[in-house]
Order: sequence, then structure tokens, then C-alpha cells
Amino acid sequence: MNPSDPPPPPTSPVVGGPGARRAALAGRAGYDEAFLGPVVPPALPVRETIETVILPYTHFTVVFRPDRRLAASTAVCIEGRSLLKDVPGEDVPGEDVWEFDPRLPEEQQAGDEVYRNNSLDRGHLVRRLDPAWGAPAVAAPARTDTFHFTNAVPRSDVFNRGMELWQGLEDHLLDHAAEYDRKLTVLTGPVLQDSDPPYRGLQVPLRFWKVAAFMQDGALAAAAYVLDQSPDLGRDAERALAGATAGAPPPLGPFRTYQVPVSDVAEITELEFGPLPDVDVMPVFRSPEERWRRLESYADVVLHP
Repeated sequence: MNPSDPPPPPTSPVVGGPGARRAALAGRAGYDEAFLGPVVPPALPVRETIETVILPYTHFTVVFRPDRRLAASTAVCIEGRSLLKDVPGEDVPGEDVWEFDPRLPEEQQAGDEVYRNNSLDRGHLVRRLDPAWGAPAVAAPARTDTFHFTNAVPRSDVFNRGMELWQGLEDHLLDHAAEYDRKLTVLTGPVLQDSDPPYRGLQVPLRFWKVAAFMQDGALAAAAYVLDQSPDLGRDAERALAGATAGAPPPLGPFRTYQVPVSDVAEITELEFGPLPDVDVMPVFRSPEERWRRLESYADVVLHP
């Protein structure tokens, strides 16, 4: 090199490597339990023998179960008035890249090998836009944070009215909350059962739950929902699973969406929901089989006791 030549530029570290991503996530504050005023904690397993890892992101937290390689629950704060519908990168092809969370060993997370070359979608637990509020410098990384495999669950790629209802529930609840405070906290997760069918080293959940908390007439209120993707209930589910092609994903059925008592979600998930069962807008009556309300449209949703 000629002494008069300018020095070469300094070597930059690998952008987006595990070390850089771990450093970027180190300062995440996660879900704010007092976001609504009254304290609403994230849903944690009732049994102390179940190991979980708490993973804070921007405006949301994942309660992760390494033994199942999936989240037990998630909790997100949603500020409806400052949601950014047009987050930078929203329409950029290839921008939505799913990544492992570097704070956990990759073998404890369900990655692309579960979703490749089959009919399973990576289903967001925390929707990509729910935590994307506030200043753009905060909203953009919040949206990107939702694309961690820790926030994904396998869902059937069949799209029908039941799934459309499920995807729009937060928007529907935000509209309802607009006349009050336009804030929501939403807890979401899979129903993890020992009987969930195995596939590629993962047990695929057949049901998912969502519990939304909001302020109504100055008091805390809650509503709970279950999404069912189990095989067609008109057929013998056990026979359908047993007859599946070796190595094929479970023959998941069409989505069915229900509004259910919060206490029922606590029972089927073995999770603790703090004050929310006592402020449920849907009164509990009769047996669980009779009180799960099948939703065909948003008009079926109960939002007042």
C-alpha cells in the first residue's frame, strides 16, 4: 500500500448476527402489567413443576415453555389511538423474516423445519401490528419483534370465517373500547395438552385461546375466546390422526371460534389469570359444553354482563 493512500475502512461486525440481535433485545421492557391502571399480570402456569422462560420484547412478553418448544402464553399492551397502521417495512418483500430468539438455544425453539413444505402456517400469537404503536422508532422494532419463532405456533393454512373472526377480535374490541380509554391488554396462547399430535419433533396444538382486558365504565373487564383447529368434529378425530400419511402434518380441521368464560380458559390451560375471571363480561352458567358461545359474526360477541 502506498503511504499516501487512505487507510481502509474499519471492519464492521456481522449485521444481524446472534450477538447483535441479543444486544438489541437486551433492553426490551416487555409487557406493562399496569398499562390499564389495574394490575393484569401475564398468564403463568399454575404448576410450579412446569419450567418457563420470560422473554420481554417491545410492548409484549412471551412466557415460553422450552419443553414444548412453544409459548405457554403471551401478553401485549395495545394503545389503539397511536397504533401505526403503516409501519416502515410493512410492504417490503422479504422484510418479514422469522428468526430464532438468541436468548434461547435454537433447539428449544420450533423453527423453519416445522413449517417447511407442508400446510402449516407460522401463526402469530401477538399480531404484528398490536405492539406497533408510539413513535416510529419504537413501533418499527415492536413489529419486527413479533417475527421471532418464540411468538409463532403451527396453524392450518385453511382460511375461513372462523379464522377471520379470530384475527379481527382485537380490532373489534378496540372499537368497543374507543368510548372508554382505547387501550387493551391481550393475553394469548396455545392450549398445550399431552394429547396434542406429534409432528417433526413438535406436538401441534389443536386449540388456541385469547383473553382481552379493558376498562369499561371505570372498572376492569375481560372477555375470553377459543379458536379450535381440531379435525372435523363430524368425523372420528382419533381415526383421522391415526390414518394420516406417515410424516404428514396432522389433518387439522376448519377453524371454529368461541367466546368462553375466562375461568374455562384457566381450567383447560392450567394458567393463572389473576383478577380476570372475576371481571368476565360473559356470565358463567351451566356446563362448559353448553356455555361456549360459537361466534359466526362480531354481533355474537358478548361485551356486557
